[in-house]
Amino acid sequence: MDEGPWLKPSGSASDGLRLRRVPRSPSETSRATGCCREKKDPAVNSPAHADDVSGSTCRPTAMLPLKEKDKPIVQKLLSAGCCARCVLRFCCVTIQAAYRQAQHETLEELKAFITEKESNIVQDSTSQTSTYEHNKSQDAALSETVEDPPRKRAKLVPTQTVQSEPGSAAVVTLRNVESHVCVACLGILQDLCGPDQAVKIAETVKAQNYEFDTMVLSVSLPAQLCVREHSCWLHVKKEVREKSLVLDKDDVIQVKEAFKWVMQGLVTKELGSVAVVSKSPFEVGVEFTHPETESDCYFLAKSCPDCFKPTKNKQSVFTRMAVVKALEKISDARFLQHYPSPPLEPSSSCTPQDIQCLHMSVFIAGRYNKFCRSLPQTPWVIDGERRMESSVEELIAAPILSAFRADGFNFSSSGREDVDVRTLGNGRPFAMELLNPHRSRFSKVEMKQLQEVLNVK
Repeated sequence: MDEGPWLKPSGSASDGLRLRRVPRSPSETSRATGCCREKKDPAVNSPAHADDVSGSTCRPTAMLPLKEKDKPIVQKLLSAGCCARCVLRFCCVTIQAAYRQAQHETLEELKAFITEKESNIVQDSTSQTSTYEHNKSQDAALSETVEDPPRKRAKLVPTQTVQSEPGSAAVVTLRNVESHVCVACLGILQDLCGPDQAVKIAETVKAQNYEFDTMVLSVSLPAQLCVREHSCWLHVKKEVREKSLVLDKDDVIQVKEAFKWVMQGLVTKELGSVAVVSKSPFEVGVEFTHPETESDCYFLAKSCPDCFKPTKNKQSVFTRMAVVKALEKISDARFLQHYPSPPLEPSSSCTPQDIQCLHMSVFIAGRYNKFCRSLPQTPWVIDGERRMESSVEELIAAPILSAFRADGFNFSSSGREDVDVRTLGNGRPFAMELLNPHRSRFSKVEMKQLQEVLNVK
């Protein structure tokens, strides 16, 4: 046991105190012995990380939380044209920091991951050879580069073939997904998920002049993304079934969740430390459309007609809920008869629509007295002609709408009175719903001042 320096406890010399040795702390022991200990990330406590961390020594801190069983999934999805973040989704990676990493860095790590075993075997065999044989093999390798033989390690080229495992005949074709639109997310987790989009969201929110401390980021995606994700899942399912691996579709991370994980921190930074949370009265909505692939859902209407029924409030029968319901009913064999697996590569990314801001309704309650016999409770309109100049509802609503900067209101009262009837005593109870208020918090003093403004009228 490595012991630390001599320490002298506090006290007088007459106490008869003795010197004792104090064991070194684990960090000091590791420095003294030259041992390299890995720093554990507090976020890496999930089951997906447990096997990786326990068996690693001095690994880079930016390594993705992937296991050996994920290799066939990574290989199949990269060859199909999925982006790096979609590969992480299908590998059920729940570490948010992995999605916030730059796309090109994640792609390089994925390529290094699928060729990691081959590289280690080559290095081990090389270390066992003599210096003469090692130099001879290098000369042979240099002479063969003129003919450009097949490479084992993936590179950033439009198309490349690498051997999946040493000694096997299987090959994997990797595509340069940085220059292609992802077949699974249609570009949402690529160029549409980054600092530029965060700046647009922040500018829209600031321009509308809302007062808020927290916000919710909601995402509306085209329904055909469900079809493409199902196609990719079947593409991976065929491969992993042969290797006796288990992959549940419900474990795959949704596109909107991955989008939020990437954008939350960026939006918070642009808005000046405003927290982006899961529950808040203020919501910012981002919507994406992709007209090029709208026809991806059409075959489902023929296979599952009961799932697609026209409604008055919906512009299209191919809603997200309807498509999900149809995909749960259709069999894998029938799906593959009508739709390719993996899906075809689109020529363009999704189109972001206008960013919408919405604040939860605020409710105001009170009592009113009416002393006039020529004032209706609500606007009095008969056959399109207004009979009275004003009403109780309008007199109450106008100052409140201005103070809360609301887009509209709904007025309701406990009963009503005729136009020529007065309301005396304690007054009649009423309530107002303020729609999309831009200001929602008032002090008691401010509410008292607002009440005085109403009584002046």
